[in-house]
Amino acid sequence: MTRVKKGMNALKTRKNVLKKTKGYLLGRRTKEKQAYEAIYHAGTYAFAHRRDKKNDYRKLWNVRINAALRPLGQTYSKWIGTAIKKNVLIDRKILSSLAAERPKTFERVVKFVA
Repeated sequence: MTRVKKGMNALKTRKNVLKKTKGYLLGRRTKEKQAYEAIYHAGTYAFAHRRDKKNDYRKLWNVRINAALRPLGQTYSKWIGTAIKKNVLIDRKILSSLAAERPKTFERVVKFVA
């Protein structure tokens, strides 16, 4: 049987795949088969971690709010519970930025809820 060389499209695809794996270790950056698998896994992790990032930020906001509430004699869990009961519609992201950048305003919000 005669030898068939890779066509133009296959070479172009291979070049693009190997370009995406630049910086990977060992065969993952040089061997086509391993590179395909590395790209597949990288994409899967990227998708999952985009979701995780939202979770991480929410945890960070909660910690910041709690840290700002402690000197005012409150705890996060009790304060957020009363804020929800009183229909305070400021989300955690805004509360966190207020606590970090504008402590006086944050203190007024805390007094309004408490």
